[in-house]
Amino acid sequence: MDAAEQAEQADPMDQHEHPAPPQGEEGRQAPQRPAGAPAANEAAPSQEAASQEAEEAAELLETVDQHDPHDRSGARALFVELNKLPDGSPERAELRNQLVRMHLPLVEHLARRFRNRGEPLDDLTQVATIGLIKSVDRFDVDRGVEFSTYATPTVVGEIKRHFRDKGWAVRVPRRLQELRLALTTATGELSQRHGRAPTVHELAEHLKISEEEVLEGLESANAYSTLSLDVPDTDDESPAVADTLGSEDEALEGVEYRESLKPLLEQLPPREKTILLLRFFGNMTQSQIAQEVGISQMHVSRLLARTLAQLRDKLLIEE
Repeated sequence: MDAAEQAEQADPMDQHEHPAPPQGEEGRQAPQRPAGAPAANEAAPSQEAASQEAEEAAELLETVDQHDPHDRSGARALFVELNKLPDGSPERAELRNQLVRMHLPLVEHLARRFRNRGEPLDDLTQVATIGLIKSVDRFDVDRGVEFSTYATPTVVGEIKRHFRDKGWAVRVPRRLQELRLALTTATGELSQRHGRAPTVHELAEHLKISEEEVLEGLESANAYSTLSLDVPDTDDESPAVADTLGSEDEALEGVEYRESLKPLLEQLPPREKTILLLRFFGNMTQSQIAQEVGISQMHVSRLLARTLAQLRDKLLIEE
């Protein structure tokens, strides 16, 4: 009920009649206010309205958890309309922004899944919004899938890419992360004050910690990012780091296996050891080995299989 209707119910007389206000302090008439203006007790939302807003917020969060932040039919209709508008038109830009705003709750929900991992939630939300914008631009309504289903992998991928590029490459304790930030701030302040890079002793005095803690914090900074093997070593003209690495020597693996097998072969019974040597170093067939050792070819086959299985198991245990 608006203010004008409240005024009509409170004063049933014709609005053109103006009765004289009653005299006295208690009967003093309040100054008239224009129709539609809020009364003094309407400045703050009523308890009922606040409760209704809370219920709506809860329903919205429940919908977001189901990856359906808004009315699906409404979003689909907007995407159909968006595809009809020409690129670069103001109408398309406004409709695109409307679709992004419509699905921001989905962005916030996905960003919260990655909180408490060393990156501010605001930064994660901003990165996730970039993924949402990409999804809006690439979404094809004719595929028959819901936009939230299509957008979720893109948004999550954008957040994970942010952690890969900007986050800690090696997980370090939160204490060391905070220490690194404190050292970065202190280094900037002391460099301005002295006109040079501060020493470990100066950093320790400034932060009121030990020099060992300063060194530990400086070392932890190496875990913040990794070096890509595809980047140049020094400048744009130098080869990439990966190009300077030696190629894999396949023969080296064979040497390692032979050296590992030597002590295991010495532990074999004489007959099994002889059969292996004749088969793999003498290049003899199982029939030839059977004649040489004086047993059947079937027996040679079983002994070979059992001995090779034993050697394989021992090699795996050593590795």
